[in-house]
Amino acid sequence: MFARYLLPSLLTLACSSAMAGFSHIPAEGTALPFSVLTMIDNVPIHHGGYGSAAAADPKNENRFYAMTDRGPNADSPNKNEKIFPTPDYQPTIGYFEVKNDGSIVLIKEIKFHTAEGKPITGLPNSKGYGSTGEIAVDMKGNKVGTDDNGIDSEGLVVMDDGSFWVSDEYGPHIAHFDAEGKQLERISPLGMKSNTGKLALPAVLAKRRANRGMEGLTILPDGKTLVGIMQSTLFNPSKDEVKNKTLTRIVTLNLETGASQQYLYQQDKADYANSEILAIDDKHFLVDERDSEFDGSKKVYLVDISEATDVSGDVASETGLLVDGKTLEQTEWDALEKAGIKPAQKKELLSLTKDVKGGYGHDKFEGMFFTDKSRTHLAVINDDDFAIAPVGDKKAGIKIKTLPNQKVDSNMLYVLPISLK
Repeated sequence: MFARYLLPSLLTLACSSAMAGFSHIPAEGTALPFSVLTMIDNVPIHHGGYGSAAAADPKNENRFYAMTDRGPNADSPNKNEKIFPTPDYQPTIGYFEVKNDGSIVLIKEIKFHTAEGKPITGLPNSKGYGSTGEIAVDMKGNKVGTDDNGIDSEGLVVMDDGSFWVSDEYGPHIAHFDAEGKQLERISPLGMKSNTGKLALPAVLAKRRANRGMEGLTILPDGKTLVGIMQSTLFNPSKDEVKNKTLTRIVTLNLETGASQQYLYQQDKADYANSEILAIDDKHFLVDERDSEFDGSKKVYLVDISEATDVSGDVASETGLLVDGKTLEQTEWDALEKAGIKPAQKKELLSLTKDVKGGYGHDKFEGMFFTDKSRTHLAVINDDDFAIAPVGDKKAGIKIKTLPNQKVDSNMLYVLPISLK
């Protein structure tokens, strides 16, 4: 089932030449360059942050793109508050090149802005536009408002024409940007005010758990169908009513017809995160599944939806398909099986904590792409959170984010051999 899609013509390509500069990345990984965005309370905030998603440059085998999320932020001790040390930060795509000595250089920054040229920030959306209910405050606790175009960018697709599709954790939204970062279109769940075109996502996706929206995004080889994955279980119909906390959803959207499908994905443990999805063909994908612990579980799975059940139901329904009057998130796996609903099948291919020389060490794993056309090597990248973390102990503030080995966290690119058999 997992092997039948492999194309012999792809497997016979010489990977050594196709890897180009990526073959010089050492087994221990290479750090991406960063600058210091600002200093706050003697804490340097790195820029940095290029780890929420990554994608190969389809036109240059030595280059890749990596994207930030909404910008530096930290939890507040106050309920529903999120601290934004730099509230005017613009989510950014970085364009990088791997040199023959294994180093990585930043060639260009592409900042997001509206069609009118107004900067798009990472501040939360207002009610009706994809609000998560978060209240954004600065370091002094002052409210800094909302941004109806704001985006918590997490999934990245690079098109042959140089444009980008970006999924986020707010709406969730999927936004289309041109090569210079100008927003061309925004696709949101049905019923939201933020849709700018004819396309919409299923209404049920608005039940996403705050900060765990559409974390991964890819496109099928035909270039017409986007495929996203929700990071965690939807709060459907509400947080307290969810029973199946290992259930999350893969969503497809045809850009020409607007038709969508939904498939279930079973995570290894409750509250795990799916941070990336990468298409192989129209039925097979790589999916990143992780916990949020340093040296914890960070795995890459080969996922097959060829026998999975489309659970779309009524795409306009706020709760989606029901089973015996309950939402899918209220229904355990044995009851779903009895109802004839099959999830996607998955097979473990990589465990970063085991397969990275010297260990992976980071708490997050959020980006991946093939470095060669033969698909025998996979680049993975971590989100370093701009090298900051909340101070904890129910206090407002930030500190330097350090790894268990006491090193400051940074974006690292690793290249690992992978077999799709």
